Amino acid sequence: MRTICLYFEIHQIIHLKRYRFFDIGTDHYYYDDYANENSINDVAERSYIPALKTLIGMVNDSSGTFKVALSISGVALEQLEIHAPAVLDLLQQLNDTGACEFLAEPYSHGLSSLANEESFKEEVMRQSAKIKQLFGKSPKVFRNSSLIYSDEIGETVANMGFKGMLTEGAKHILGWKSPHYVYHCNLNPNLKLLLRDFKLSDDIGLRFSNSEWNEYPLFADKYIGWIDALPAEEQVINIFMELSALGIAQPLSSNILEFLKALPACAKNKGITFSTPTEIISKLKSISSLDVSYPLSWTDEERDTSCWLGNVMQREAYNKLYSLAERVMLCNDRRIKQDWDYLQASNNFRFMTTKNNGLGLNRGIYESPYDAFTNYMNILGDFIKRVDSLYPVDIDNEELNALLTTIKNQGDEIDELHKEINKLRTKLEKEKTPKKKAASVGSC
Repeated sequence: MRTICLYFEIHQIIHLKRYRFFDIGTDHYYYDDYANENSINDVAERSYIPALKTLIGMVNDSSGTFKVALSISGVALEQLEIHAPAVLDLLQQLNDTGACEFLAEPYSHGLSSLANEESFKEEVMRQSAKIKQLFGKSPKVFRNSSLIYSDEIGETVANMGFKGMLTEGAKHILGWKSPHYVYHCNLNPNLKLLLRDFKLSDDIGLRFSNSEWNEYPLFADKYIGWIDALPAEEQVINIFMELSALGIAQPLSSNILEFLKALPACAKNKGITFSTPTEIISKLKSISSLDVSYPLSWTDEERDTSCWLGNVMQREAYNKLYSLAERVMLCNDRRIKQDWDYLQASNNFRFMTTKNNGLGLNRGIYESPYDAFTNYMNILGDFIKRVDSLYPVDIDNEELNALLTTIKNQGDEIDELHKEINKLRTKLEKEKTPKKKAASVGSC
C-alpha cells in the first residue's frame, strides 16, 4: 500500500547584534534580544500556532490515521520555552494524539557533522535527551541540519543507534533511480534512508501561492492525483519541509491550511495512507544502498553544502569556529556552551554566501556577505579569547587528549553506575513484592 511520510522542521534563527572590533574583549553578549523575541513571536502567531492546531485537528478528524513527523532543534526549543510556550503546549497536544513522531537532529542546527564527529555526537544526544524530557520518547530516526548527508555521516549516525535517517532525493545522487523507495547507508546497511521528493515538497513549500506557476491554484485532489499516478511499485512518498512554510513562505491567505486539511480525505479515497518514519523503516526493506561520497543537502539547486562553505570567507569562519571544538567540549561554563550552540547555527554561514540562488536571501541586519562575515568574525574573535582564557591555545596536544580521555572515562563510569543503580532498584522491587503479598494474606 502506498504511503505518505509528511515531515516538518522547526528551527529558530538566533539574531546576532551589531558587534564592532572595539567590542572584542569588553562585551561578551552577542545577541539582539528584541529581534529574537519579536521574530519567534511573529512566526509563532503567523505559522506555528495555526499550523499545529490544524495538524492536531487532522489527526482527530481522521481518527488517528493521519500521521506526521517533526524535528525541532535544541536552540528552537530553548526559544519556544522562553518566548512562545503556547507552541510547546500545542506540540504536547500533538504528541498526546500518538500520531506524531519526534526526530533527532543536532542541537544547534549547525554543521558539526562536517567538522567534528565527537562534537556532532554530543549535540545530537543532547537534543535527543531534550526531546525525551519534553515528550517522553527517545528519537529512533535522525534528521541532520538541512538534510545534510554523506556515507561517513550515515555510518556515524548508525553507530549512534539510530535505525533511520532522512535526507534529500538529489538527482545527482539518484540518477535514474526514484526517491520513492527505502534505501540504506553505503557503509552501514543497518541505517535505512528516506529520501525527500523535492518536487512534491517544493510544490507545497515554495510554489503553492505563486500565481505565475503553471499548476496554480493547487488543490488537494490534484496533488493526491499526482501521487496516485506514480508507478505502482513506488510505495513511499516523502514530503519534507519547514513548518514555517505553512503561514510564512505560503501565507495563510493562500488557503494553505485548507489545502493541508483536505489531503487525508483525498488520500483515503485513493487508498493512500500516512506513516511516520519509524513505521516505514520497520515495515519496508531497503532496495539498495545509496552511494554519497560527498555531502548533499536540501538547499539550493546544487543540493550540496556550497551555500554555507562555498567561498573563502565562509570556510575561514567555519575553520576558526570548529578549531575550538575540543576545548569547548572540555568546558563547563554554561555561557560558553550556549554561545557555542548559537554560533554554530548554519544561518550564520548562510548570510555570508555570495551565491545567487534566484530566490533572494534575507540577510537581516547585514548589507552584504562581507558585512555578515565581518560582524561574525568580530564576535568569534571575542569568543576565542574567552575560550583561550580557560584552555590556552598552546596547551600540549597530549595533555588535551589526556583530559578528553579522562572525561570520557568518567562519563563511562557514571553510565555504569547508573546501570548498577537501576539493577539494584529492580532487585529491591522484586524482593518487596513477595513481602507485600504475604502482608496482604496475613491481614485477611
